[in-house]
Amino acid sequence: MTPNTLTFIALCNEYCQAIEKSAGTEPRDFVNEMLGLLPRIYITARSLEADGALDEGYIDQALDEDTYNSVMTDLRALLGEDDTFLEVFEEDMKYSDTPVAAAVSELLADLFQVFYNFIETVRDATEDVVASAVAAAKEDFEMYWAQTLCNVLRPLNSIYYR
Repeated sequence: MTPNTLTFIALCNEYCQAIEKSAGTEPRDFVNEMLGLLPRIYITARSLEADGALDEGYIDQALDEDTYNSVMTDLRALLGEDDTFLEVFEEDMKYSDTPVAAAVSELLADLFQVFYNFIETVRDATEDVVASAVAAAKEDFEMYWAQTLCNVLRPLNSIYYR
Protein backbone atom coordinates (compact mmCIF):
# COMPACT_ATOMS: atom_id res chain seq x y z
CA MET A 1 0.00 0.00 0.00
CA THR A 2 1.42 3.36 -1.01
CA PRO A 3 1.76 6.29 1.39
CA ASN A 4 -0.75 8.21 -0.75
CA THR A 5 -3.29 5.40 -0.38
CA LEU A 6 -2.84 5.46 3.40
CA THR A 7 -3.24 9.23 3.40
CA PHE A 8 -6.42 8.97 1.33
CA ILE A 9 -7.88 6.40 3.73
CA ALA A 10 -6.99 8.57 6.72
CA LEU A 11 -8.50 11.71 5.16
CA CYS A 12 -11.72 9.89 4.22
CA ASN A 13 -11.98 8.64 7.78
CA GLU A 14 -11.31 12.12 9.18
CA TYR A 15 -14.03 13.57 6.92
CA CYS A 16 -16.57 10.95 8.03
CA GLN A 17 -15.78 11.63 11.69
CA ALA A 18 -16.18 15.39 11.16
CA ILE A 19 -19.55 14.87 9.48
CA GLU A 20 -20.73 12.44 12.17
CA LYS A 21 -19.92 14.90 14.97
CA SER A 22 -21.15 17.99 13.08
CA ALA A 23 -24.37 18.27 15.11
CA GLY A 24 -22.37 19.34 18.16
CA THR A 25 -20.16 21.81 16.30
CA GLU A 26 -20.39 25.54 15.79
CA PRO A 27 -21.18 26.31 12.12
CA ARG A 28 -18.07 28.44 11.61
CA ASP A 29 -15.80 25.76 13.12
CA PHE A 30 -17.43 23.09 10.96
CA VAL A 31 -17.06 25.13 7.77
CA ASN A 32 -13.44 25.86 8.66
CA GLU A 33 -12.79 22.15 9.13
CA MET A 34 -14.37 21.33 5.76
CA LEU A 35 -12.29 24.03 4.04
CA GLY A 36 -9.18 22.39 5.49
CA LEU A 37 -10.13 18.79 4.68
CA LEU A 38 -11.74 18.92 1.25
CA PRO A 39 -8.79 20.38 -0.70
CA ARG A 40 -6.48 17.80 0.88
CA ILE A 41 -8.85 14.99 -0.11
CA TYR A 42 -9.01 16.35 -3.67
CA ILE A 43 -5.23 16.55 -4.02
CA THR A 44 -4.72 13.09 -2.55
CA ALA A 45 -7.49 11.46 -4.64
CA ARG A 46 -6.17 13.06 -7.81
CA SER A 47 -2.80 11.46 -7.12
CA LEU A 48 -4.13 7.96 -6.38
CA GLU A 49 -2.56 5.25 -8.47
CA ALA A 50 -5.02 2.60 -9.58
CA ASP A 51 -2.28 0.10 -10.56
CA GLY A 52 -4.57 -1.46 -13.15
CA ALA A 53 -6.57 -3.23 -10.43
CA LEU A 54 -9.97 -2.29 -11.86
CA ASP A 55 -10.82 -5.78 -13.19
CA GLU A 56 -13.35 -6.31 -10.41
CA GLY A 57 -13.00 -2.90 -8.72
CA TYR A 58 -15.85 -2.16 -6.42
CA ILE A 59 -16.84 -0.33 -3.30
CA ASP A 60 -19.52 -1.85 -1.08
CA GLN A 61 -22.65 0.24 -0.58
CA ALA A 62 -22.56 0.24 3.23
CA LEU A 63 -24.40 3.49 4.00
CA ASP A 64 -28.15 3.04 4.27
CA GLU A 65 -30.67 5.64 3.13
CA ASP A 66 -31.84 6.49 6.67
CA THR A 67 -28.30 7.33 7.77
CA TYR A 68 -27.72 9.39 4.61
CA ASN A 69 -30.94 11.35 5.23
CA SER A 70 -30.05 11.83 8.89
CA VAL A 71 -26.62 13.21 7.96
CA MET A 72 -28.16 15.57 5.42
CA THR A 73 -30.81 16.76 7.91
CA ASP A 74 -28.17 17.41 10.60
CA LEU A 75 -26.02 19.36 8.13
CA ARG A 76 -29.02 21.37 6.91
CA ALA A 77 -29.88 22.29 10.52
CA LEU A 78 -26.26 23.22 11.24
CA LEU A 79 -25.93 25.47 8.19
CA GLY A 80 -29.41 26.99 8.39
CA GLU A 81 -30.03 29.69 5.81
CA ASP A 82 -26.47 29.27 4.47
CA ASP A 83 -27.33 25.78 3.21
CA THR A 84 -28.83 26.90 -0.12
CA PHE A 85 -26.73 28.43 -2.89
CA LEU A 86 -26.97 29.03 -6.62
CA GLU A 87 -25.19 26.33 -8.57
CA VAL A 88 -23.46 27.31 -11.80
CA PHE A 89 -22.02 23.91 -12.71
CA GLU A 90 -25.37 22.15 -12.87
CA GLU A 91 -26.02 20.44 -16.22
CA ASP A 92 -29.60 21.79 -16.25
CA MET A 93 -28.25 25.35 -16.01
CA LYS A 94 -27.44 25.33 -19.74
CA TYR A 95 -31.12 25.00 -20.59
CA SER A 96 -32.62 27.20 -17.89
CA ASP A 97 -33.42 30.88 -17.71
CA THR A 98 -33.74 30.65 -13.93
CA PRO A 99 -31.01 29.95 -11.40
CA VAL A 100 -30.57 26.41 -10.13
CA ALA A 101 -30.47 26.13 -6.34
CA ALA A 102 -28.35 23.51 -4.61
CA ALA A 103 -27.73 22.56 -0.99
CA VAL A 104 -24.38 22.39 0.74
CA SER A 105 -25.85 19.72 3.03
CA GLU A 106 -26.70 17.48 0.08
CA LEU A 107 -23.26 17.81 -1.52
CA LEU A 108 -21.52 17.11 1.79
CA ALA A 109 -23.82 14.14 2.41
CA ASP A 110 -23.04 12.84 -1.09
CA LEU A 111 -19.33 13.00 -0.31
CA PHE A 112 -19.96 11.39 3.08
CA GLN A 113 -21.65 8.49 1.30
CA VAL A 114 -18.68 8.03 -1.05
CA PHE A 115 -16.10 8.17 1.74
CA TYR A 116 -18.12 6.11 4.22
CA ASN A 117 -18.63 3.33 1.67
CA PHE A 118 -14.93 3.43 0.78
CA ILE A 119 -13.83 3.24 4.44
CA GLU A 120 -16.21 0.36 5.14
CA THR A 121 -14.89 -1.51 2.09
CA VAL A 122 -11.22 -1.18 3.05
CA ARG A 123 -11.65 -1.68 6.80
CA ASP A 124 -9.86 -4.94 7.69
CA ALA A 125 -9.60 -5.82 3.97
CA THR A 126 -6.83 -7.66 2.22
CA GLU A 127 -4.36 -5.68 0.17
CA ASP A 128 -6.01 -6.89 -3.05
CA VAL A 129 -9.42 -5.62 -1.92
CA VAL A 130 -7.89 -2.30 -0.89
CA ALA A 131 -6.20 -1.98 -4.30
CA SER A 132 -9.49 -2.75 -6.01
CA ALA A 133 -11.38 -0.21 -3.86
CA VAL A 134 -8.72 2.44 -4.53
CA ALA A 135 -9.03 1.83 -8.27
CA ALA A 136 -12.81 2.19 -8.02
CA ALA A 137 -12.46 5.33 -5.89
CA LYS A 138 -10.07 6.86 -8.43
CA GLU A 139 -12.47 6.15 -11.28
CA ASP A 140 -15.45 7.50 -9.30
CA PHE A 141 -13.40 10.58 -8.41
CA GLU A 142 -12.68 11.34 -12.04
CA MET A 143 -16.23 10.68 -13.23
CA TYR A 144 -18.34 12.01 -10.38
CA TRP A 145 -17.29 13.23 -7.01
CA ALA A 146 -14.33 15.47 -7.93
CA GLN A 147 -16.86 17.93 -9.36
CA THR A 148 -19.09 17.57 -6.28
CA LEU A 149 -16.14 18.34 -4.03
CA CYS A 150 -15.15 21.40 -6.08
CA ASN A 151 -18.75 22.63 -6.22
CA VAL A 152 -19.17 22.58 -2.44
CA LEU A 153 -15.96 24.51 -1.79
CA ARG A 154 -17.35 27.68 -3.35
CA PRO A 155 -20.34 28.08 -1.00
CA LEU A 156 -18.29 26.93 2.00
CA ASN A 157 -15.72 29.62 1.20
CA SER A 158 -18.50 32.19 0.88
CA ILE A 159 -20.03 31.16 4.23
CA TYR A 160 -16.67 31.32 6.01
CA TYR A 161 -15.61 34.73 4.72
CA ARG A 162 -18.99 36.42 4.86
